[in-house]
Amino acid sequence: MAAGNPTLTRVTAIAHHATSGATHRTATALLVAAALFAAWAGWSWYSAAHDDALAYSHTREEVLRSGEQAVQNLNTLDYRSLAAGLKTWQDSTTSDLYKQITEGRAGFEQELQKARTITSAKILAGAVSELDVRSGKASVIVAVQITVTPPQGAPVTKQSRLLGHLARTSGGWKLSALGQAPTGTA
Repeated sequence: MAAGNPTLTRVTAIAHHATSGATHRTATALLVAAALFAAWAGWSWYSAAHDDALAYSHTREEVLRSGEQAVQNLNTLDYRSLAAGLKTWQDSTTSDLYKQITEGRAGFEQELQKARTITSAKILAGAVSELDVRSGKASVIVAVQITVTPPQGAPVTKQSRLLGHLARTSGGWKLSALGQAPTGTA
């Protein structure tokens, strides 16, 4: 019936053309939306990857991790393996602290062999208190639990808050000074 009716054939052709145009417009709109989303996602990723705040937070994490490890290293020593322990101390330090360890090493080894003590440290908490990325200087405050085991008797455990100053070196962040953290008075 439709084949013999020219009016019906023309209406069918117009309907097909209208449907084809709507599909084409929908496809074009979806393509534009996808391109805009891809551009936005790319820009967002690039911005996040090159964000100075993100780089700064990564450096803070690195400083804290290095500072805590160095504080633990400098409060852990076994008289039975002094050479390895003191090498770890040296590897964890720089500047004046490194100099103190290397210059006093022989006398320190004799004292520890004589005392026959074993010290171990456990980091309880830590925080970066200062960070100057440009100058390569930082400070950390670390709560540490130190256990000293004498040759005779029970181990003695104490908790301490230490303040460490770090310097960026070619080998990473290292302690340049370490001491007791000041306590406030109220």
